[in-house]
Amino acid sequence: MTLWLEGACGVAGDMMVAALLDLGAPQAALDAALASLGVEGLETTVTRGASHGLAGVRFSVAGEHDHHGHTHGDHAHHHPHRHLADIEALIARGALTDRARALALRAFRWVAEAEAKAHGCGVGEVHFHEVGAVDSIADIVGACVLYDALGAPECVVDGLTEGSGTVVCAHGELPVPVPAVLNLAAASGIPLRRAAIPTELVTPTGIALAATFRTRATLPPAFRVARVGVGLGTREIGRPNALRALLLEEASAPDRVWQVVTNLDDVTGEALGRAAEEVLAAGARDVCTLPCFMKKGRPAYQLQALADEARLPEVEAAIFRATPAIGLRKWPLERTCLPRETVTVKLPEGEVRVKRCMGPDGVRVKPEHDDVCALAERSGRPFAALAAEAQAAAQRMIDDGCAGNA
Repeated sequence: MTLWLEGACGVAGDMMVAALLDLGAPQAALDAALASLGVEGLETTVTRGASHGLAGVRFSVAGEHDHHGHTHGDHAHHHPHRHLADIEALIARGALTDRARALALRAFRWVAEAEAKAHGCGVGEVHFHEVGAVDSIADIVGACVLYDALGAPECVVDGLTEGSGTVVCAHGELPVPVPAVLNLAAASGIPLRRAAIPTELVTPTGIALAATFRTRATLPPAFRVARVGVGLGTREIGRPNALRALLLEEASAPDRVWQVVTNLDDVTGEALGRAAEEVLAAGARDVCTLPCFMKKGRPAYQLQALADEARLPEVEAAIFRATPAIGLRKWPLERTCLPRETVTVKLPEGEVRVKRCMGPDGVRVKPEHDDVCALAERSGRPFAALAAEAQAAAQRMIDDGCAGNA
């Protein structure tokens, strides 16, 4: 399983907790872990609701402000300021699994380092203000406990949407994204996308959790959605205010190759044949040439090559080296291929590899051209006769139901 934190509407700590709960993480584990911290005034509620028609879960701590776009410090005067050491001691005495504890410590470390850089002080000197307050402790510890309860799956965070404008915090009015969020984005490598919404959509707590869980920057090439969790914020932003967390099952990626094409009006047939051989030797899966007409009615040839993405540089270099081409066109193609295997048949003159394809009308067989050519040269027998004998031997394997070599 892979967890995708979509981030199209930003991220905040309370929304992370709510999304993981909606995804199926057990609330009992959350309640037990938070109760074990022994923090005065830590009372939480979990409710269902909707934001602009998008249903989901809300998670809140008694007396807190909205975390999604909350003003940093609005409620800081109601809670003690804590240093990182205080937070670490609090987490150390909680009844958390080793993995959940390590995740929570890492998340607070992310925030501490980002705040220290923003304020030009040491990590140990950072006053956590609202991040050290009851509600934010619940968010970080709660999210880490729930992520752990889900098995701490691979986690994709491919970007987060941030708002614009300014936000009032304990240090005054700051531009959005606030310095701590920018520092966390830079340190973690999480891309930020700007939205024309005049409020804070990404909070330091939220992006710190995203950075803590993140193990991958890109989605699998193909996947099935197993479950969806929606964590709602409380601020009205004019559109759904929600974090979606999706559990994905990887699916088989489509068989994809690249086609490279160039038109040539100044090459001989012999040179074109040699060029095809060089392009194949460079790693192309297949090469073909087609007659075409270019500008002013000039007769020409179009050279087409199919190649895996990893071999594109070599194939392109071979085309430029072996032909007068001064430009190429290329695009990805998806293939549909019949199941196939290669078997070997034994003739009196030697062995021949035969390709067997399982088609809707039965099994098709075709001897490998190069093997038949080699046998014809060694034995002096006609190519056509040897090819027919190899074909017949392969067909007998099918008729006999033999999966091995003849």
